[in-house]
Amino acid sequence: MKYLLITNLSLALTLMVWHPAAWSERPPESPLMTLQTDAPLPTYTPPRNMAPRGRVGGTLRGTDGAEPEIVALVPDHVGLTIKQTPTLNWYLSKPTAYPLRFTLNNTDKIHPIYEGPLPTPAEAGVHSIDLKRLGITLEPNVEYRWFVSARRNADSYSEDIVAGGMIERCEFSECLTITSPATTCDRDSVRTNAMVGLWYDAMDCICSLIVKDPKDPSLRRIRAALLRQVGLNGVADWDLSSIDLKTK
Repeated sequence: MKYLLITNLSLALTLMVWHPAAWSERPPESPLMTLQTDAPLPTYTPPRNMAPRGRVGGTLRGTDGAEPEIVALVPDHVGLTIKQTPTLNWYLSKPTAYPLRFTLNNTDKIHPIYEGPLPTPAEAGVHSIDLKRLGITLEPNVEYRWFVSARRNADSYSEDIVAGGMIERCEFSECLTITSPATTCDRDSVRTNAMVGLWYDAMDCICSLIVKDPKDPSLRRIRAALLRQVGLNGVADWDLSSIDLKTK
């Protein structure tokens, strides 16, 4: 009996070594076994000592109504950037014929620093305002409030659809003493800047990456994760629902 067991084992090992074709004929592995998960999603860490209620609007009620909705992609406190000329991002729920305007205020001054028309987007989605193109430079350690508004009635500002947020530029040399900001734009820099509290830099980068590669679902999951962390669940849901549409 012992001899037979040893003989059979030797025969099995011989077949495994000298007949590799038998292994290549195995059925392919299940997709669940080969599925690779996305990298960890970013975590936004709000800056300390920032006053709450810095966001105007931000509650997406749904797009079934006749009126468009505008949402500033910002936290509900003063968001930080290290850029002198950052990009601001906002969401439009549906195309509109209403004229749009962008306004930027220094919270210590009465009159706006800038107020002018915005190009009307041809479709719903996330859009951006490049302050560099507008010739606007933010001073360090100054709180600014910005708005995107849609004029429903030319004779009444009170009927405007308005959304906006607050932004403050952190001097790069000062930020380096308390954080380690990333100055490049890739997935890792999105995570780094979100983690150290630079909301605008993280959001600008992920929006730019999506523009370059709109069919990559993992990029939209990253943006949706950031949006949920600041309470913008409606826009996050839109982002995730867009994955199937963009990948077809």
